[in-house]
Amino acid sequence: MTTPAMMYVHDWRAWQPGRRDTSQPRLSVAEKPAGGHVPAMLRRRLTGIGRALCDMLAELDADADCPLLYASRHGDGERTLEMLNTLAEEAPLSPARFGLSVHNAIPGVYSIGRGNRRTQQAIAASGDEFAALLVEAQGYLAQGEPTVILAFADQAIPARFAAHFTPPVETAAVALRVSATPAHDAWALTPRPLTSDDTAEDSPQPSDLIDWLCGARDELHCHRPRQAWSLVRAE
Repeated sequence: MTTPAMMYVHDWRAWQPGRRDTSQPRLSVAEKPAGGHVPAMLRRRLTGIGRALCDMLAELDADADCPLLYASRHGDGERTLEMLNTLAEEAPLSPARFGLSVHNAIPGVYSIGRGNRRTQQAIAASGDEFAALLVEAQGYLAQGEPTVILAFADQAIPARFAAHFTPPVETAAVALRVSATPAHDAWALTPRPLTSDDTAEDSPQPSDLIDWLCGARDELHCHRPRQAWSLVRAE
C-alpha cells in the first residue's frame, strides 16, 4: 500500500558555499550572496547566510504573501559570542548587534525588506529542526493556508566550540515552498516509520537536506520522531 503524501514540495532553493556539485540550478555555491532583494541599509547588517536566505525566499514567494517557518539549531553563534566577549570586557553592547543576534533576526529583516506581514515563526528544536518544520507546516496547511515557505539554515560552529559538536556543522541554507495540493511538477513528500533495521543516523542538517533534494540520497531520516521522508515526483 502506498503511503499518502504528507505534503508536496512545489519548488526549492539552497545555498552551500564551496559545494562542488554546481549542476543543480536551484543550488547556489556563491561565497558572497548578493542579498539584492532587501534594501541596502538592511542588507549590510546581514551575514552571508542571511543574504542567501533573503534571496531564496524572494524567489520562492515573489508576492511576499506566504507564512514563513524558519528553523536553525545554532543561529548566528559567532555574533552571540562576540557580544558575550564584549560583556566580559565590560564594554557597551551595540543595540543593532543585539537585535540581529536573536533567533528570528533573519526572517525579521526579510519581512521588513519585502513587506511581508504574514505569520512568521522561528524554531530551535535541539537538532530536530527539520522534523519540527514539517509538523508546523502540516498545521498551517490543515488550517487552510494554500502555501507555506519553510527555511532551514545553520552555520559552522565557531572554532572555539567546534570540538564539542559531532558531527561538524556545515554552513548551508535551504528553502522549500510546500502545499497540500499535488501538481504535475511537484514532489510528493511521503513519510514511513523507521524500524529497528534502519541504520542510525544523526539528525539531518541543512547540508543533508541539500543532498536529499539533489538526489544524492533517497531518504532523509529523523530518528527522534522515528520517521523517514522521501521525495517522489508526483504523477
